[in-house]
Amino acid sequence: MGWHRELLTGFDLETTGTDPHTARIVTAAVIEVRDGQPLGRREWLADPGIEIPADAVAVHGISNERAAADGLPAGRVADAVADVLAGYWKAGVPVVAYNASFDLTLLSAELRRHGLPSLRDRLGGQDPAPVVDPYTIDRRADRYRRGKRTLEAVCTEYGIALDSAHDACADALAAARLACAIAGRHPKIAALGPAELHRRQIEWYAEWAADFQAFLRRKGDPAAVVDGTWPVRELTDERV
Repeated sequence: MGWHRELLTGFDLETTGTDPHTARIVTAAVIEVRDGQPLGRREWLADPGIEIPADAVAVHGISNERAAADGLPAGRVADAVADVLAGYWKAGVPVVAYNASFDLTLLSAELRRHGLPSLRDRLGGQDPAPVVDPYTIDRRADRYRRGKRTLEAVCTEYGIALDSAHDACADALAAARLACAIAGRHPKIAALGPAELHRRQIEWYAEWAADFQAFLRRKGDPAAVVDGTWPVRELTDERV
């Protein structure tokens, strides 16, 4: 039957910025999907505790005024999201996130920032898994395709509707549907079990990062470093 026909959990964050170590959660969504069809969802709006930059507001549409008036404290949102995700992992349900190393690293940074148990703590010392990252899988499965690899672009490639890009719930659903579509196009991906697919993605992401780092250094930046850790990048107290 394949993992893509079973229960999946789409996950997405909209945030204050693009550095997962320092950006804060603004909205979060977790949505259950089976065979591409949504079954249930949870959504959160956070008061990030810092000003949301204008360029971030332009992306996701959440103003500082709305976040302050209607948002829950950021620590409560991070704690709730982490608990929900940990529940799915404990049940063996894959969590699908597009560019998972961003969302899961950011969530982990928020947990540390607020003195909350980490994802590993909530999983009895185990790493969060299985994770399905359509970004990492597509980049490996169709590595020679030219063009952008944004969520919108890859959804277009696979015929997935994304009507409200940068809405956390819409992006989480699109990521789950995209994972199913990629598995449908690439039988070798569909044939992998979730645990093996997780392990392969660790390898694929590390290989991509090494290649991209070498490319940057050839192009004139000898000090370029591309972190090849997936799905959660290392956190340091200095950056958090």
